Amino acid sequence: MNSHVHLVLLLFLVCVPLTQSGGQFSRRNQGVVQHSPRQHQQHQQHQQEEETGVLEKRRLSIGIVLPYSNFKRRKYENAIKMAIATFKRDPSLHEVLKRYHFSFREIIMSTLHASSSPTKILETLCDNFLPNNVSAILYLFNSETYGRSTASVQYFFQLAGYLGIPVIAWNADNSGLERRTTSPQLQLAPSIEQQAAAMLSILQRYSWPKFAVVTSLIAGHNDFIQALRELILDLPNKGSGQEFTITNTVRVGNVESDLLQLVSSEARILFLYCTRSEAASILAKAAKLGLTGTNYLWIVTQSVIQTLSEAPQEFPVGMLGVHFNTTDEAMIEEITTAMTVFVWGLTGHVNDEATRGVTPSLSPALSCDTGDARWRGGEKFYRFLKNVSIDYRGELPTPKLEFNTDGTRRAVKLKIMNLRPDVSRKLTWEEIGVWRSSKDGGLEVKDIVWPGYSHVPPNGIPEKFHLKITFMEEPPFINMDPPHPVTGKCTANKGVPCRIASDEMMQGVNVSWAMRNSSYFRCCSGFCIDLLVKFSQDLGFSYDFFRVEDGIWGAIVNGKWTGLPGAIINGKADMIMTSIKINSQREEVLDFTVPFLDTGIAIVVAKRTGIISPTAFLEPFDTASWMLVALVAIQVAAVSIFLFEWLSPSGFNMKMQPPNSHRFSLFRTLWMVWAILFQAAVNVDCPRGYTARFMGNVWAMFALIFLAIYTANLAAFMITREEFYDLSGIEDKRLQNPTTMKPAFKFATTLHGNTDVLMKKSFPVMHAYMRQFNQSSPIEGIKAVKKGKLDAFLYDATVMEYLVGQDDECKLLTVGSWYALTGYGVAFARKSKYLEMFNEQIMKYRENGDLERIARFWFTGACKPNKQHKSSSKPLALEQFMSTFLLLGCGILLALLLLGLEHLYFKYIRQYMARSEKGNCCSLLSMSMGKSLSFRGAVLEAQDVLRTHRCQDPLCDTHLWKVKHELDMARLRIHHLEKQLVTHGLRPPKKETSTAPAPADYMKPRDMTRNHISTNEPIRGPLLAARGWRYRKREVAEIETVL
Repeated sequence: MNSHVHLVLLLFLVCVPLTQSGGQFSRRNQGVVQHSPRQHQQHQQHQQEEETGVLEKRRLSIGIVLPYSNFKRRKYENAIKMAIATFKRDPSLHEVLKRYHFSFREIIMSTLHASSSPTKILETLCDNFLPNNVSAILYLFNSETYGRSTASVQYFFQLAGYLGIPVIAWNADNSGLERRTTSPQLQLAPSIEQQAAAMLSILQRYSWPKFAVVTSLIAGHNDFIQALRELILDLPNKGSGQEFTITNTVRVGNVESDLLQLVSSEARILFLYCTRSEAASILAKAAKLGLTGTNYLWIVTQSVIQTLSEAPQEFPVGMLGVHFNTTDEAMIEEITTAMTVFVWGLTGHVNDEATRGVTPSLSPALSCDTGDARWRGGEKFYRFLKNVSIDYRGELPTPKLEFNTDGTRRAVKLKIMNLRPDVSRKLTWEEIGVWRSSKDGGLEVKDIVWPGYSHVPPNGIPEKFHLKITFMEEPPFINMDPPHPVTGKCTANKGVPCRIASDEMMQGVNVSWAMRNSSYFRCCSGFCIDLLVKFSQDLGFSYDFFRVEDGIWGAIVNGKWTGLPGAIINGKADMIMTSIKINSQREEVLDFTVPFLDTGIAIVVAKRTGIISPTAFLEPFDTASWMLVALVAIQVAAVSIFLFEWLSPSGFNMKMQPPNSHRFSLFRTLWMVWAILFQAAVNVDCPRGYTARFMGNVWAMFALIFLAIYTANLAAFMITREEFYDLSGIEDKRLQNPTTMKPAFKFATTLHGNTDVLMKKSFPVMHAYMRQFNQSSPIEGIKAVKKGKLDAFLYDATVMEYLVGQDDECKLLTVGSWYALTGYGVAFARKSKYLEMFNEQIMKYRENGDLERIARFWFTGACKPNKQHKSSSKPLALEQFMSTFLLLGCGILLALLLLGLEHLYFKYIRQYMARSEKGNCCSLLSMSMGKSLSFRGAVLEAQDVLRTHRCQDPLCDTHLWKVKHELDMARLRIHHLEKQLVTHGLRPPKKETSTAPAPADYMKPRDMTRNHISTNEPIRGPLLAARGWRYRKREVAEIETVL
């Protein structure tokens, strides 16, 4: 192949993704695929063998890639020949090897430089391996430059994987290769994951829980870090009771600056993954930063040790590392191992195919110029190679040879090395133990020279340090109680001693005496104290716990911080441990840990004396139910009863006028329905029709059930209730505009607290109003709310929930949603070296449930009313049954409204309706309305007025007597005139008793159902004789009525 073709193939492989899609790696000429003569000949020979049924020995080729060396080539050849001879002497391999030509001539060996170019790699594949139909490639390199050579190796493996040819590799810097690659590759050398597991086993041996990882930017550094993390997560699944934490992960790009973060770290065990030269510069800088010595232990990988020659002077004494032999002799020994894997994989493949009477062809027939670009049988052959299992049975000091699913070796042996001076005071690596990855293996170590020439291992954790911690008391985070008056000590349930005296007060004072004096020392307990004690035990520090001198939480006064932040800024304290909330203003001058509890701003109100709601009588049913009963059920029942009565023959019989003496209409039906519903003892007019009466009984049954349900539930709503201000939150209108209420709404918080700062920043108007009511502490604010001096109190939600739960009288409750959600944290000075270790502990406590357990102990609880308090029954006050008066008042107002409407009807509306009333249909709605619209009704109305009229003064009685006397005289005159008519022969007709009532009945109540219509015009001429005495008598009767 010429250089031009090589260049074309190189560009193709670099630009096209290396996939497993089985695409073609071919060259086309005018649309026709060109096969090489060698391939064409082999194909014809194979067809002839199948036709004749005689299979001759097939050629079996292997490609081997070894480091370039003019002097070691003969050693390579001798190792290959000895391996082949060993295979031919093995009787278990005779059956397989007799099927193939397998000799030294079929071994295609190629030597490459450590950093070969892509062109050279392509030439090796295209000119050496593919034309000879190699069925596998053995790749063995002991170079540990971890630079360009790693990229070359990875490129070679990618090309072989693309072609589908299995690779059996042993290369020292395999850590630079991609993890879990999908190419058909087996790795004989220990993987980077196994090195990480061996290093982690050292930590398990000496119970070092924390370590940091330092890497350079060489290939595989991310894989090394990821392998450590996965191993730590998998330890619980393996039954290990130990837990490990990676405190820092440092990728060194700039040695001068990147290692500075380890100075403030609590890690004393450091894992190092880099090259030998990079390790020298990293450890030299670490020594200047004080990261070497007795308290620090560095554990390194094979890439740092490389060879066992003299170590660089920058390496500190006592280093530990993992190592496997990468000498030329070790690599040559691995040639036999690699060929053994190939032969036994071939055996499995042949035996499997023999069950079907077929001898597998292991000739890929690939070419870089033409033909298929991937060997179709390579994947199957790789599976048999991966399933190889070889037990050396003590013949070699090597673990059993097996492979994992990802192609890495299952059982490996790594040496544990210790850097110590030899007799000439030179630093050398000495083997002090062995680590085996098998299940029955593990770590075996001998005597170790520890850092600083110590004979004992380092603690693995920092030495104890001392912290000055300040606080502010606030239950339940910190409670203060007096110490024991004699011993001055705090009992187990009263926490730890805490100083409340200032530094000036403590000058010249005997500490033992001050410990017994509650003016100087107290016993502090609570949530924060339990958390502080746990911090102290796990991190190993001592502390001085004192109350901030000015006794306030802290605010900016005249441009300077006071209180807790001021103590940190002025150097009087190293740490704040109390219920200090995280906000943006404090974060400008302090560093907070992650929150150990969540909180916000809550509103506390008090329950007031119970008052029955003015609408309590309506509360047994909701609005929809009342609307359904009032606007649907009652109206439908009334209309149904009246409709059945109107249709009934014994009722209206579908007439527009009611029968005689039947007092019934739609309004009277409504009156009956309402009376039945509320069981009112009033006179009602009942229907005559049986259907209407049945409907009335159905309605009575409905009313009975409805009233029973209403009465049963009314008692529950008419009891005395406790009222409170149900505020929706900080943005409630009663808080935003307190002066609009009468009296004004009063609320407050504490001065210089987080709530005060947030209110001043977010709601300046509210803050200015509430300053006049602010309290000195949350306890005082709670008392003010209970006494009625404040309507609401604003403060930290967690504290308020606790105080509400501890209220003996159960008169407090929190309302509305929390505002400005944040959390409580431990505060340090900016860029404190302790911040990271406290963060890790808090996260650990969250995961294992310690934080939840402590919080449950201190915050769980509900208010318990004082058992000694006895409440006696008290008479109900007026305001407690105001709803009944409210109902009565509404009824009176409605009655007045109806009265006004009645007057409007009679004064303005009746005269217009009387003109348009034709069929007297209004009497169907209301008999009173129908009567008022007819003349007969007007006359009867006047008669009723006269009959029921009683004068109040003598003049009126005299006048009435005079009128009655004139009426009697008129009656006598009429009687006299009738006699004269008889004398002249004009006899009047006989009287009709049905139409002419007796004079004595004039003053009796008239039948309102009868409608007597007559004219008030005088009778003249012939009409008198024609119509008779009946008409004249009726006219006189009407006149008398009008009078």
